[in-house]
Amino acid sequence: MYEDLLIKAGLTTDQSKIYEVLLKSGVSPASKVAVKAGIKRGLGYKVIEQLVSMGLVEKIDKKVALFAAAHPSKIKDLIQKREDELRLINSSLSGALGEMISDYNLTSGKPNVQFFEGLEGVKKVLEDSLYSREEILSYADITSVIKYIPKINDWYAEQREKRQVKKRGILLDTKEARNILASYHRTITDSRIIKLDALPFESIMQIYDGKISYISLSEDHMIGTIIEDRAVYEMHKALFNFTWNKAENI
Repeated sequence: MYEDLLIKAGLTTDQSKIYEVLLKSGVSPASKVAVKAGIKRGLGYKVIEQLVSMGLVEKIDKKVALFAAAHPSKIKDLIQKREDELRLINSSLSGALGEMISDYNLTSGKPNVQFFEGLEGVKKVLEDSLYSREEILSYADITSVIKYIPKINDWYAEQREKRQVKKRGILLDTKEARNILASYHRTITDSRIIKLDALPFESIMQIYDGKISYISLSEDHMIGTIIEDRAVYEMHKALFNFTWNKAENI
């Protein structure tokens, strides 16, 4: 009667049968429960002990050990525990997924391109770099960053600091850039500036872990792109280091 529901809640078929028997029969010895559940006695004892450890069965110590089903509300606790575990697994997977995709792409030789839109898209692109196994190399229009995504930028910098993900950044030489960089997370960010007569880029480019990410910043057009290709990555990394050596240290 309850077997399918109990299985969906996370119990095995044998666990579901044993719990239902105890629920309907009340306090019983393990041997009797196993017979009613249609399970071999040895396996029945093992399953009952599993249910005891899960908090779904209570053991009553007497001359002959007796067992009773715990209150059915414990099933809800079990589901909540599973949900918490899944959230933790999902969080861990999010951190490892980038590395897994990188390994897959390296061995398969296939480039990978991902597109994201809006503020949440911008955040996802930046979040991907938080799992970088090497320092991040970045070109950024800091004026546009502060103008369009100040909260996301603060969150990103705090997360990098927490994870100790270091970054080297190159920015256009402006008064605003110099003021911002004077105290901008100096322990994890090394920045240099270049004198270039150009309009604000309204964008961010980051180079890390075999990837290149681009973020376009404007009031009505925010697009994020992650390109994973070893040849493109190596080219941009070499060009960045060349520019870095020519840039002014502040």
